[in-house]
Amino acid sequence: MQTPASLLSPLGYDRNICLYCKVGSGGCSYFAETQGLQPAFYQGLLDRGWRRSGVLLYKPDSRDSCCPQYTIRLDSHHFHATKDQRQVVNRFNKYLLGDTYTKEAARLYPKSREQAKKRNTDFDLLERIHESEQEKIQTPPEPAHSFTVTLETNEFTEEKYALFENYQRVVHHEPPSRISKHGFENFFCSSPLPRSTSTIDGKTKRLGSYHQCYRLDGKLVAVGVLDLLPQCVSAVYFMYHESVHSYAFGKLGALREIALAKEQGYQYWYAGFYIHNCVKMRYKGDYSPQYILNPETYNWVLLDGALRAKLDERKFVTEKHNPESNTPSQTPDSNSNADSESSATKRISTFERTMPGLPSAADLLANSPFDNIKIRIRNAYHETTELVIWENDEVADRYSIMGIIVELVSVVGLRLAREMVVYFD
Repeated sequence: MQTPASLLSPLGYDRNICLYCKVGSGGCSYFAETQGLQPAFYQGLLDRGWRRSGVLLYKPDSRDSCCPQYTIRLDSHHFHATKDQRQVVNRFNKYLLGDTYTKEAARLYPKSREQAKKRNTDFDLLERIHESEQEKIQTPPEPAHSFTVTLETNEFTEEKYALFENYQRVVHHEPPSRISKHGFENFFCSSPLPRSTSTIDGKTKRLGSYHQCYRLDGKLVAVGVLDLLPQCVSAVYFMYHESVHSYAFGKLGALREIALAKEQGYQYWYAGFYIHNCVKMRYKGDYSPQYILNPETYNWVLLDGALRAKLDERKFVTEKHNPESNTPSQTPDSNSNADSESSATKRISTFERTMPGLPSAADLLANSPFDNIKIRIRNAYHETTELVIWENDEVADRYSIMGIIVELVSVVGLRLAREMVVYFD
Protein backbone atom coordinates (compact mmCIF):
# COMPACT_ATOMS: atom_id res chain seq x y z
CA MET A 1 0.00 0.00 0.00
CA GLN A 2 1.07 3.59 -0.63
CA THR A 3 2.16 5.42 2.50
CA PRO A 4 -0.12 8.34 3.45
CA ALA A 5 1.67 11.37 4.82
CA SER A 6 -0.27 11.70 8.09
CA LEU A 7 1.33 9.47 10.73
CA LEU A 8 0.09 9.42 14.32
CA SER A 9 1.43 7.57 17.34
CA PRO A 10 -1.09 7.59 20.23
CA LEU A 11 0.32 8.59 23.62
CA GLY A 12 -3.00 8.70 25.44
CA TYR A 13 -4.79 10.94 27.92
CA ASP A 14 -2.80 12.57 30.70
CA ARG A 15 -2.91 15.28 33.33
CA ASN A 16 -0.02 17.69 33.77
CA ILE A 17 0.94 21.08 35.16
CA CYS A 18 -1.18 23.84 33.65
CA LEU A 19 1.03 26.14 31.56
CA TYR A 20 -1.23 29.13 32.25
CA CYS A 21 -2.05 29.14 35.98
CA LYS A 22 0.72 26.66 36.98
CA VAL A 23 -1.67 24.44 38.93
CA GLY A 24 -0.27 20.94 39.32
CA SER A 25 -2.26 18.32 37.37
CA GLY A 26 -4.64 21.05 36.24
CA GLY A 27 -4.03 20.60 32.52
CA CYS A 28 -5.78 17.65 30.87
CA SER A 29 -5.20 16.59 27.26
CA TYR A 30 -5.07 13.67 24.89
CA PHE A 31 -1.63 13.41 23.25
CA ALA A 32 -0.15 11.90 20.10
CA GLU A 33 3.15 12.21 18.27
CA THR A 34 3.58 12.59 14.54
CA GLN A 35 6.26 11.93 11.96
CA GLY A 36 4.39 13.67 9.17
CA LEU A 37 1.11 15.53 8.60
CA GLN A 38 -0.63 16.53 5.40
CA PRO A 39 -1.64 20.20 5.71
CA ALA A 40 -5.29 19.36 4.96
CA PHE A 41 -5.23 16.66 7.65
CA TYR A 42 -3.84 19.08 10.22
CA GLN A 43 -6.50 21.61 9.23
CA GLY A 44 -9.05 18.92 10.10
CA LEU A 45 -7.38 18.37 13.47
CA LEU A 46 -7.53 22.09 14.26
CA ASP A 47 -11.25 22.02 13.54
CA ARG A 48 -11.62 19.30 16.18
CA GLY A 49 -9.74 21.27 18.84
CA TRP A 50 -6.22 19.90 18.32
CA ARG A 51 -2.97 21.85 18.27
CA ARG A 52 0.68 20.99 17.69
CA SER A 53 3.84 21.86 19.62
CA GLY A 54 6.70 20.75 17.41
CA VAL A 55 5.85 17.13 16.59
CA LEU A 56 3.65 16.69 19.67
CA LEU A 57 -0.09 16.86 18.99
CA TYR A 58 -2.60 17.45 21.76
CA LYS A 59 -6.33 17.98 22.22
CA PRO A 60 -7.16 19.68 25.54
CA ASP A 61 -9.98 18.39 27.70
CA SER A 62 -11.84 21.66 28.18
CA ARG A 63 -14.29 20.24 30.70
CA ASP A 64 -11.74 18.90 33.18
CA SER A 65 -8.95 21.47 32.72
CA CYS A 66 -8.50 24.30 35.21
CA CYS A 67 -8.03 26.73 32.29
CA PRO A 68 -10.33 25.58 29.45
CA GLN A 69 -8.81 26.12 26.01
CA TYR A 70 -11.05 26.97 23.08
CA THR A 71 -9.82 26.96 19.48
CA ILE A 72 -10.35 30.47 18.10
CA ARG A 73 -10.50 31.77 14.55
CA LEU A 74 -11.27 34.91 12.58
CA ASP A 75 -12.61 35.29 9.03
CA SER A 76 -10.19 37.80 7.48
CA HIS A 77 -12.84 39.03 5.03
CA HIS A 78 -15.05 40.20 7.90
CA PHE A 79 -12.31 41.69 10.09
CA HIS A 80 -12.97 45.16 11.50
CA ALA A 81 -9.97 46.98 12.98
CA THR A 82 -10.57 48.83 16.24
CA LYS A 83 -9.46 52.41 16.77
CA ASP A 84 -6.46 51.19 18.75
CA GLN A 85 -5.45 48.74 16.02
CA ARG A 86 -5.73 51.44 13.35
CA GLN A 87 -3.60 53.77 15.45
CA VAL A 88 -0.90 51.11 15.88
CA VAL A 89 -0.57 50.69 12.10
CA ASN A 90 -0.69 54.42 11.36
CA ARG A 91 1.85 55.28 14.07
CA PHE A 92 4.34 52.70 12.81
CA ASN A 93 3.89 53.86 9.21
CA LYS A 94 4.54 57.44 10.32
CA TYR A 95 7.74 56.34 12.07
CA LEU A 96 8.96 54.45 9.00
CA LEU A 97 8.31 57.28 6.56
CA GLY A 98 9.43 60.19 8.74
CA ASP A 99 8.22 63.80 8.64
CA THR A 100 10.60 64.86 5.85
CA TYR A 101 9.44 62.12 3.50
CA THR A 102 5.76 62.71 4.32
CA LYS A 103 5.97 66.42 3.50
CA GLU A 104 8.01 65.97 0.32
CA ALA A 105 5.90 63.06 -0.93
CA ALA A 106 2.72 65.10 -0.40
CA ARG A 107 4.21 67.80 -2.64
CA LEU A 108 5.63 65.45 -5.30
CA TYR A 109 2.77 62.92 -5.37
CA PRO A 110 -0.37 64.82 -4.35
CA LYS A 111 -3.57 62.86 -3.76
CA SER A 112 -6.83 63.85 -5.37
CA ARG A 113 -9.61 65.18 -3.17
CA GLU A 114 -11.45 61.87 -3.53
CA GLN A 115 -8.34 59.87 -2.57
CA ALA A 116 -7.68 62.05 0.46
CA LYS A 117 -11.30 61.80 1.60
CA LYS A 118 -11.32 58.02 1.19
CA ARG A 119 -8.11 57.67 3.18
CA ASN A 120 -9.46 59.79 6.02
CA THR A 121 -12.75 57.89 6.25
CA ASP A 122 -11.83 54.31 5.32
CA PHE A 123 -9.24 51.99 6.82
CA ASP A 124 -8.18 49.43 4.23
CA LEU A 125 -6.06 46.90 6.14
CA LEU A 126 -4.21 45.59 3.08
CA GLU A 127 -3.42 49.09 1.84
CA ARG A 128 -2.27 50.44 5.21
CA ILE A 129 -0.28 47.37 6.21
CA HIS A 130 1.83 47.56 3.05
CA GLU A 131 2.12 51.29 2.43
CA SER A 132 5.45 51.78 4.21
CA GLU A 133 7.23 48.71 2.87
CA GLN A 134 10.41 49.47 0.96
CA GLU A 135 9.13 48.20 -2.38
CA LYS A 136 5.79 50.06 -2.10
CA ILE A 137 7.17 53.53 -1.39
CA GLN A 138 7.37 56.15 -4.12
CA THR A 139 10.84 57.70 -4.33
CA PRO A 140 12.44 60.20 -4.23
CA PRO A 141 12.70 61.24 -1.44
CA GLU A 142 13.95 58.35 0.69
CA PRO A 143 11.97 57.34 3.80
CA ALA A 144 13.45 57.59 7.27
CA HIS A 145 13.66 53.79 7.57
CA SER A 146 13.55 50.76 5.30
CA PHE A 147 11.09 48.02 6.23
CA THR A 148 10.58 44.63 4.59
CA VAL A 149 8.42 41.62 5.41
CA THR A 150 9.23 38.29 3.77
CA LEU A 151 7.80 34.79 4.03
CA GLU A 152 10.75 32.43 4.43
CA THR A 153 11.28 28.74 5.10
CA ASN A 154 11.43 27.69 8.74
CA GLU A 155 15.10 26.70 8.81
CA PHE A 156 17.26 27.60 11.80
CA THR A 157 19.60 30.59 11.48
CA GLU A 158 21.77 32.31 14.08
CA GLU A 159 19.96 35.56 13.26
CA LYS A 160 16.59 34.06 14.19
CA TYR A 161 17.94 32.45 17.34
CA ALA A 162 19.49 35.74 18.51
CA LEU A 163 16.06 37.37 18.15
CA PHE A 164 14.38 34.51 20.03
CA GLU A 165 16.93 34.69 22.84
CA ASN A 166 16.37 38.43 23.25
CA TYR A 167 12.59 38.06 23.22
CA GLN A 168 12.49 35.25 25.78
CA ARG A 169 15.04 36.90 28.08
CA VAL A 170 13.93 40.54 27.93
CA VAL A 171 10.23 40.48 27.04
CA HIS A 172 9.23 37.20 28.73
CA HIS A 173 11.85 37.39 31.52
CA GLU A 174 12.95 33.79 31.00
CA PRO A 175 16.19 32.82 32.80
CA PRO A 176 19.09 32.02 30.41
CA SER A 177 19.10 28.42 31.65
CA ARG A 178 15.69 27.88 30.02
CA ILE A 179 16.67 29.33 26.63
CA SER A 180 18.53 27.05 24.23
CA LYS A 181 19.19 26.54 20.54
CA HIS A 182 17.96 22.98 20.89
CA GLY A 183 14.59 24.12 22.22
CA PHE A 184 14.28 26.80 19.56
CA GLU A 185 15.02 24.32 16.77
CA ASN A 186 12.66 21.68 18.14
CA PHE A 187 9.66 23.93 18.56
CA PHE A 188 10.03 26.53 15.82
CA CYS A 189 12.33 25.15 13.13
CA SER A 190 11.22 21.52 12.84
CA SER A 191 7.75 20.75 11.58
CA PRO A 192 5.84 17.63 10.54
CA LEU A 193 4.15 19.65 7.79
CA PRO A 194 5.84 19.35 4.37
CA ARG A 195 6.16 22.56 2.39
CA SER A 196 4.48 22.64 -1.00
CA THR A 197 2.61 24.89 -3.39
CA SER A 198 -0.96 24.08 -4.33
CA THR A 199 -3.73 25.74 -6.32
CA ILE A 200 -6.83 25.79 -4.14
CA ASP A 201 -10.05 27.61 -5.01
CA GLY A 202 -8.28 29.18 -7.98
CA LYS A 203 -5.43 30.62 -5.92
CA THR A 204 -1.87 29.35 -5.68
CA LYS A 205 -0.98 28.95 -2.01
CA ARG A 206 2.08 27.96 -0.09
CA LEU A 207 1.40 25.16 2.38
CA GLY A 208 3.51 24.01 5.31
CA SER A 209 5.52 25.77 8.02
CA TYR A 210 7.10 29.16 7.40
CA HIS A 211 8.70 32.11 9.16
CA GLN A 212 7.33 35.57 8.40
CA CYS A 213 10.41 37.77 8.89
CA TYR A 214 10.27 41.50 9.62
CA ARG A 215 13.42 43.55 8.96
CA LEU A 216 13.90 47.16 9.97
CA ASP A 217 16.88 48.92 8.36
CA GLY A 218 18.25 45.50 7.45
CA LYS A 219 17.99 44.08 10.99
CA LEU A 220 15.67 41.18 11.84
CA VAL A 221 13.31 42.62 14.46
CA ALA A 222 10.43 40.13 14.47
CA VAL A 223 9.44 36.65 13.30
CA GLY A 224 6.01 35.09 13.07
CA VAL A 225 6.08 31.28 13.11
CA LEU A 226 3.21 30.15 10.88
CA ASP A 227 1.55 26.99 9.64
CA LEU A 228 -0.03 27.70 6.26
CA LEU A 229 -2.93 25.31 5.68
CA PRO A 230 -5.53 25.03 2.89
CA GLN A 231 -8.07 27.26 4.64
CA CYS A 232 -6.13 29.13 7.29
CA VAL A 233 -3.04 30.89 8.54
CA SER A 234 -2.34 29.19 11.86
CA ALA A 235 -0.24 31.35 14.20
CA VAL A 236 2.25 29.22 16.13
CA TYR A 237 4.39 31.88 17.83
CA PHE A 238 5.41 35.51 17.45
CA MET A 239 8.64 37.06 18.72
CA TYR A 240 10.13 40.53 18.44
CA HIS A 241 13.25 42.41 19.53
CA GLU A 242 13.11 44.63 22.60
CA SER A 243 14.08 47.64 20.45
CA VAL A 244 10.64 47.69 18.75
CA HIS A 245 8.57 46.96 21.86
CA SER A 246 7.14 50.50 21.95
CA TYR A 247 5.58 50.03 18.51
CA ALA A 248 3.23 47.26 19.72
CA PHE A 249 4.75 44.64 17.45
CA GLY A 250 2.52 41.92 18.84
CA LYS A 251 -0.50 43.75 17.44
CA LEU A 252 1.29 44.57 14.19
CA GLY A 253 2.16 40.90 13.77
CA ALA A 254 -1.45 39.80 14.31
CA LEU A 255 -2.70 42.36 11.77
CA ARG A 256 -0.06 41.23 9.27
CA GLU A 257 -1.17 37.62 9.64
CA ILE A 258 -4.83 38.56 9.18
CA ALA A 259 -3.83 40.48 6.06
CA LEU A 260 -1.89 37.44 4.79
CA ALA A 261 -4.95 35.22 5.27
CA LYS A 262 -7.09 37.64 3.26
CA GLU A 263 -4.56 38.51 0.58
CA GLN A 264 -3.38 34.99 -0.23
CA GLY A 265 -6.76 33.27 -0.06
CA TYR A 266 -6.41 31.32 3.19
CA GLN A 267 -9.47 33.17 4.56
CA TYR A 268 -9.15 32.27 8.24
CA TRP A 269 -6.63 33.30 10.89
CA TYR A 270 -6.29 30.80 13.74
CA ALA A 271 -4.67 32.34 16.81
CA GLY A 272 -4.36 29.11 18.78
CA PHE A 273 -6.41 28.79 21.96
CA TYR A 274 -8.58 31.38 23.67
CA ILE A 275 -8.44 31.03 27.46
CA HIS A 276 -11.02 33.29 29.04
CA ASN A 277 -9.87 32.94 32.64
CA CYS A 278 -6.24 33.73 31.72
CA VAL A 279 -5.81 37.51 31.41
CA LYS A 280 -2.67 37.17 29.28
CA MET A 281 -4.56 35.15 26.66
CA ARG A 282 -7.69 37.30 26.42
CA TYR A 283 -6.03 39.66 23.91
CA LYS A 284 -6.86 37.16 21.15
CA GLY A 285 -10.50 38.17 21.47
CA ASP A 286 -9.61 41.78 20.64
CA TYR A 287 -9.55 40.99 16.91
CA SER A 288 -13.13 40.75 15.78
CA PRO A 289 -15.32 39.08 14.83
CA GLN A 290 -13.78 36.03 16.49
CA TYR A 291 -15.42 32.64 16.75
CA ILE A 292 -14.58 29.88 19.22
CA LEU A 293 -14.98 26.17 18.54
CA ASN A 294 -17.63 24.51 20.65
CA PRO A 295 -15.75 21.47 22.01
CA GLU A 296 -18.93 19.40 22.25
CA THR A 297 -20.50 19.97 18.82
CA TYR A 298 -17.55 21.38 16.82
CA ASN A 299 -19.70 24.31 15.71
CA TRP A 300 -18.20 27.80 15.57
CA VAL A 301 -19.77 30.25 18.04
CA LEU A 302 -19.40 34.03 17.90
CA LEU A 303 -17.33 35.37 20.80
CA ASP A 304 -19.67 38.22 21.69
CA GLY A 305 -20.72 39.91 24.91
CA ALA A 306 -23.26 37.22 25.73
CA LEU A 307 -20.74 34.40 25.41
CA ARG A 308 -18.13 36.34 27.41
CA ALA A 309 -20.70 36.79 30.18
CA LYS A 310 -21.30 33.03 30.25
CA LEU A 311 -17.55 32.43 30.41
CA ASP A 312 -17.34 34.87 33.32
CA GLU A 313 -19.89 32.76 35.19
CA ARG A 314 -18.43 29.33 34.49
CA LYS A 315 -15.16 28.17 32.95
CA PHE A 316 -16.58 25.52 30.63
CA VAL A 317 -19.38 26.54 28.28
CA THR A 318 -20.99 24.40 25.60
CA GLU A 319 -24.29 24.26 23.72
CA LYS A 320 -24.97 21.06 25.64
CA HIS A 321 -24.31 22.76 28.99
CA ASN A 322 -25.90 21.31 32.10
CA PRO A 323 -25.49 22.18 35.80
CA GLU A 324 -22.83 19.53 36.23
CA SER A 325 -20.75 20.51 33.19
CA ASN A 326 -18.48 22.82 35.15
CA THR A 327 -17.57 20.08 37.60
CA PRO A 328 -14.65 17.75 36.82
CA SER A 329 -15.71 14.17 36.28
CA GLN A 330 -15.46 12.13 39.45
CA THR A 331 -13.71 9.09 38.10
CA PRO A 332 -10.98 7.36 40.12
CA ASP A 333 -8.45 9.48 38.22
CA SER A 334 -9.93 12.86 39.12
CA ASN A 335 -8.34 13.52 42.51
CA SER A 336 -4.77 14.73 42.67
CA ASN A 337 -3.38 11.67 44.46
CA ALA A 338 -4.84 9.30 41.90
CA ASP A 339 -3.59 11.50 39.07
CA SER A 340 -0.03 11.55 40.31
CA GLU A 341 -0.11 7.79 40.61
CA SER A 342 -1.91 7.16 37.32
CA SER A 343 0.55 9.16 35.24
CA ALA A 344 3.33 6.90 36.35
CA THR A 345 1.60 3.54 36.68
CA LYS A 346 -1.43 3.26 34.43
CA ARG A 347 -2.95 4.52 31.23
CA ILE A 348 -5.96 6.81 31.63
CA SER A 349 -8.73 6.00 29.14
CA THR A 350 -10.68 8.82 27.51
CA PHE A 351 -13.74 6.59 27.73
CA GLU A 352 -13.58 6.89 31.52
CA ARG A 353 -13.53 10.67 31.32
CA THR A 354 -16.20 13.15 30.26
CA MET A 355 -14.00 14.67 27.55
CA PRO A 356 -16.38 16.72 25.39
CA GLY A 357 -17.04 15.95 21.74
CA LEU A 358 -16.14 12.25 21.93
CA PRO A 359 -18.54 9.39 21.21
CA SER A 360 -18.68 6.49 23.63
CA ALA A 361 -16.88 3.25 22.88
CA ALA A 362 -20.26 1.56 22.36
CA ASP A 363 -21.35 4.17 19.80
CA LEU A 364 -18.06 3.85 17.97
CA LEU A 365 -18.30 0.09 17.74
CA ALA A 366 -21.93 0.25 16.61
CA ASN A 367 -21.43 2.83 13.87
CA SER A 368 -17.77 2.78 12.83
CA PRO A 369 -15.69 0.09 11.11
CA PHE A 370 -12.23 -0.35 12.62
CA ASP A 371 -11.02 -3.29 10.59
CA ASN A 372 -9.43 -1.12 7.91
CA ILE A 373 -7.52 1.45 9.96
CA LYS A 374 -4.01 1.70 8.52
CA ILE A 375 -1.16 0.84 10.84
CA ARG A 376 2.65 0.79 10.66
CA ILE A 377 4.69 -1.66 12.70
CA ARG A 378 8.48 -1.86 12.27
CA ASN A 379 8.31 0.05 8.98
CA ALA A 380 5.79 -2.40 7.52
CA TYR A 381 2.30 -1.19 6.63
CA HIS A 382 -0.87 -3.16 7.36
CA GLU A 383 -4.54 -2.78 8.10
CA THR A 384 -5.82 -3.62 11.55
CA THR A 385 -7.70 -6.67 10.29
CA GLU A 386 -4.37 -8.21 9.26
CA LEU A 387 -3.15 -8.32 12.85
CA VAL A 388 -3.40 -11.77 14.43
CA ILE A 389 -4.36 -10.33 17.80
CA TRP A 390 -7.08 -8.05 16.41
CA GLU A 391 -9.95 -10.55 16.65
CA ASN A 392 -9.13 -11.34 20.27
CA ASP A 393 -8.57 -7.74 21.42
CA GLU A 394 -11.21 -5.81 23.36
CA VAL A 395 -11.98 -2.11 23.37
CA ALA A 396 -12.38 -2.22 27.14
CA ASP A 397 -8.73 -3.22 27.48
CA ARG A 398 -6.97 0.14 27.53
CA TYR A 399 -3.60 -1.54 26.93
CA SER A 400 -4.66 -3.57 23.89
CA ILE A 401 -3.95 -2.49 20.32
CA MET A 402 -7.69 -2.30 19.65
CA GLY A 403 -8.36 -0.28 22.79
CA ILE A 404 -5.61 2.21 21.97
CA ILE A 405 -6.60 2.60 18.30
CA VAL A 406 -10.34 2.94 18.98
CA GLU A 407 -9.53 5.60 21.57
CA LEU A 408 -7.41 7.50 19.03
CA VAL A 409 -10.21 7.27 16.45
CA SER A 410 -12.67 8.73 18.95
CA VAL A 411 -10.45 11.77 19.52
CA VAL A 412 -9.41 12.26 15.88
CA GLY A 413 -12.84 11.59 14.38
CA LEU A 414 -13.80 8.93 11.86
CA ARG A 415 -13.23 11.04 8.73
CA LEU A 416 -9.62 11.81 9.63
CA ALA A 417 -9.08 8.33 11.04
CA ARG A 418 -9.61 6.90 7.56
CA GLU A 419 -6.72 9.04 6.28
CA MET A 420 -4.18 8.44 9.05
CA VAL A 421 -1.56 5.77 9.61
CA VAL A 422 -1.08 4.68 13.24
CA TYR A 423 2.44 3.72 14.28
CA PHE A 424 3.96 2.35 17.48
CA ASP A 425 7.72 2.42 16.81
